[in-house]
Amino acid sequence: MARYLHTMLRITDPERSRAFYEALGMEFRRESPIVRNGEKEATLYFFGFEGQEEELELTLNHDGRSYELGTAYGHIAIGVDDLGATLGELGGQGITPEREPYRVREGGSLIAFVQDPDGYRVELIDRSGT
Repeated sequence: MARYLHTMLRITDPERSRAFYEALGMEFRRESPIVRNGEKEATLYFFGFEGQEEELELTLNHDGRSYELGTAYGHIAIGVDDLGATLGELGGQGITPEREPYRVREGGSLIAFVQDPDGYRVELIDRSGT
């Protein structure tokens, strides 16, 4: 039987990324260095939501290279209890939504898109039912 385990994103600043994902309600679970031939090649940072096994893996490569997001990446979607409060917390980090929260259709959930510190789009979906 197969099951979903994690998604991996490459990052450039672990502290900024951690603050961003913790503001979304994710918990930091563990850090795992990748060492090859006695040299630290990368560090993996794992995050998840309480009560869920699935994780987000953030990878910092230590060789100094930069990355392009590419055109195939869409977004990660995260349900939040209070969209306004979440956007307020992110605003304290200087992160603002791409546009004001909106509904895709009448009666649909309130959503907003933000970008994490490395430019990855994250869709925030209000789960409060309002």
